[in-house]
Amino acid sequence: MNYENRVDVNGTKLNVYTEGEGAVTIVFMAGSGVTCPVLEYKPVYRRMSKKYRIAVIEKAGYGFSDGTDEPRTIENLVAADREALRRAGVEPPYVLAAHSYSGFEAVYWANTYPDEVKAVLSMDMGVPALAVEQSKEIGEEKRLAQLDKSYKLLQKIAKDGLFAKLIKSKTENVSGLMTGNELTDEEKQVYRRLFYKNIANREYYEESRLMTDNAKKADDTGALKCPCCFFISDMKTLSKNLSWRKFGQDFAEKCGGEVHLSDKGHMMYALIPDEMADTFDKFLQANL
Repeated sequence: MNYENRVDVNGTKLNVYTEGEGAVTIVFMAGSGVTCPVLEYKPVYRRMSKKYRIAVIEKAGYGFSDGTDEPRTIENLVAADREALRRAGVEPPYVLAAHSYSGFEAVYWANTYPDEVKAVLSMDMGVPALAVEQSKEIGEEKRLAQLDKSYKLLQKIAKDGLFAKLIKSKTENVSGLMTGNELTDEEKQVYRRLFYKNIANREYYEESRLMTDNAKKADDTGALKCPCCFFISDMKTLSKNLSWRKFGQDFAEKCGGEVHLSDKGHMMYALIPDEMADTFDKFLQANL
């Protein structure tokens, strides 16, 4: 199956995969370092494309998209997403389905361009206030030092040698997609190839360096004003004093959002796709 549909955005080819039909378009947005979004989120979007039109955006450096030297500010990330969708013929309004880091982008997008966003679906999305507080708790200098250390490890993993093979359950198969039945054998081969091709891309590193600044900008826009549905895990944070779940619940409450707690981890979309797709469908049917 061909997942490539690359469009030109400011001289960079970005991949926007679309599937399904319907009056509502759900845009799947990738967490930082997700090497192939179009396959990563397939378990959920494939189920939802039976009723909805879905679009998966692969940011610069992700999936089948090209790289870019453009600064990874939240303004640039959201602007590129919006332009890529339009170039692909996918017009607003949208429902944003955000995972991890892209939660900052979803909040910024929905609050800055409210006419474009009808609802937000959280697949354990990052909450801006947590990233801001985490930086204060551990210190930005220490956070960046930890990032540099992690990036060196990713560069080692990208060589796909013995070290990478020894820890693949925590890297290429951390979501379980490589040993599960959600992807075909051919898709697993593509997934693996793109994992090692993209895992140490500078775009991921630069997004992570700007995480606190981007989170602050998203946080400054306030709570979501549109209907929103949250799946929230019990993932650990960089600080023992800050709870991912508590921040997620607090933000959802401020937004008046619907909350679903899960113990299936940060990549829950690979483990409970039926539950997530069904929950999101019922939510959208009731709120749009």
